[in-house]
Amino acid sequence: MGWITVPAIDNKWTKRKGLEGPFNFSGRVLYYDPQEGKYYDPQTDFYVEQDEMDIINQYMVNLIRGTKGK
Repeated sequence: MGWITVPAIDNKWTKRKGLEGPFNFSGRVLYYDPQEGKYYDPQTDFYVEQDEMDIINQYMVNLIRGTKGK
């Protein structure tokens, strides 16, 4: 079994009422909004579109597998 270490989340990212997280996606901090069913990016104040989340998730899978974007 293997693992990877992701960067620690900065102390400025704390829990937010009504949101799950914060989650670190390879340095990008997002919160999940269960009412909207989407991830929220506090740096842009927008929800992340599903196609962008698909790209982020695939990147994370590739990191875990060791393929880095292949």
